Amino acid sequence: MDGPNPEIFDESLDLAVALGGDGTMLRTAHAAVAASIPVLGVNLGTLGYLTEVEPTAVIPALERILAGDYMIDERMTLDVSVEAAGVHHDLVSLNDAGILKTTPPHTIRLHVSIGGSSFLSYVADGFLVSSPAGSTAYNLSLRGPILSPKMEAIVLTPIAPHMLFDRSLVLSPDEEVTLELLADRPAALVVDGRATIALVPGDIVKVRAGKRPARFITFEAPDFYGILRAKFALTDR
Repeated sequence: MDGPNPEIFDESLDLAVALGGDGTMLRTAHAAVAASIPVLGVNLGTLGYLTEVEPTAVIPALERILAGDYMIDERMTLDVSVEAAGVHHDLVSLNDAGILKTTPPHTIRLHVSIGGSSFLSYVADGFLVSSPAGSTAYNLSLRGPILSPKMEAIVLTPIAPHMLFDRSLVLSPDEEVTLELLADRPAALVVDGRATIALVPGDIVKVRAGKRPARFITFEAPDFYGILRAKFALTDR
């Protein structure tokens, strides 16, 4: 599935099936969120954090869905709004929204406000705002915290900060984050690794808890920590 058109995912659909890895699952969920359509993920990739069944189990899975024998696992999303070049954009993120430098090897400067209060200006390669689901994506490679998917929270993680304060912050879902790109270098807003918007100094990005959750089909209570242990080959000493 190569980037589904959101216009074909309307409220008349009862189910969306994503065949692929986590990237395909994200693209499908993006197209399904606005109409609250549940998504069944079939793992044809490698990591498969979001996918529910393997290819050999597709038919039994569909039979269980038709019989009503399934559950819905809801995941918090992020609503992202940006004013860039005089144009307003509204985006939905399942994993993360990042402001990234576009002129290596230079850093960028941005100011962060939380809940309407000024917090701190950062000098860094970029800045990442993640959902709980996104805490195991890019945030994880930045050594940010791993959150339970049952939490509703927003994670802020600087990317290669050139300053002493390099810690992540975990916020309440009702705390809106405002990011302002400062002089004098451009950057890019990247949402879930795919939607990219060019930014220039003075542009502002706002991130808040999403109005609609992503909805995934599951057949048993998800064992998040078992999946975490298996995907990273974690063993007891």
